[in-house]
Amino acid sequence: MAQFADMVSEHIPNLRRYAKVLVRDSIHAEDLVQDCLERAISREHLWRQGTNLRAWLFTILHNLYINQYLRHGSVATLVPLLDEHASVSCPARQVHNLTLKDLARALDDLPEQEQQVVLMVGLEGMQYEDAATALGVPMGTVKSRLSRARRRLRKLMDGEARRPAPPRRPRPGITQPRA
Repeated sequence: MAQFADMVSEHIPNLRRYAKVLVRDSIHAEDLVQDCLERAISREHLWRQGTNLRAWLFTILHNLYINQYLRHGSVATLVPLLDEHASVSCPARQVHNLTLKDLARALDDLPEQEQQVVLMVGLEGMQYEDAATALGVPMGTVKSRLSRARRRLRKLMDGEARRPAPPRRPRPGITQPRA
C-alpha cells in the first residue's frame, strides 16, 4: 500500500491543476482532489499493475466531478458573504515596518538632548516634571526640547532633507575613536 500511495502522490500536483480548471475555485478543487485520492486508495485493488496510473486517477477525478458538481450542482451552491465580511483582505504590514525604521532613523538624527526627552516622555510615558527631575533641567526646558524634537521628527518623517545632527559630546567613560 505504501508503494501505491507513493505512486499516487506523484500525480497530486497535476490532479490539483486539472481540478482547478474544472471547478474554477481552489477550495472546491482541493475537496475534489481529496475525494479522488480517497477513492483511489480505497479502491487500489481495482488498478492493474502496468496500466497508466495517471489516466486512472484522472478518470476518477473527472467522474467525481460529473457526479458531484454537474449532477448535483455543488459548485453553484455558494454561500454569500455577509456585508460585514465583504472585506476579507488585510492591509499590507510592511508599511508599518518601514515607518518604524524611518522613525528610528529620524530619532537618530535628533540631538541627544532632544532624543532623551522624546524617549522619556513619548516612549516611557513620563510626566514633564519627572523627566525634568531625571534630566536635572527646568520643566520649561523639557517642554521646549520636546516641542523642537516633535517638529523635527514631523519634518523628517514627511521626507524633508536630513540635516546632519550636531556633533554629540562624548559620554563619560566611553573612548571615542580618533579621526
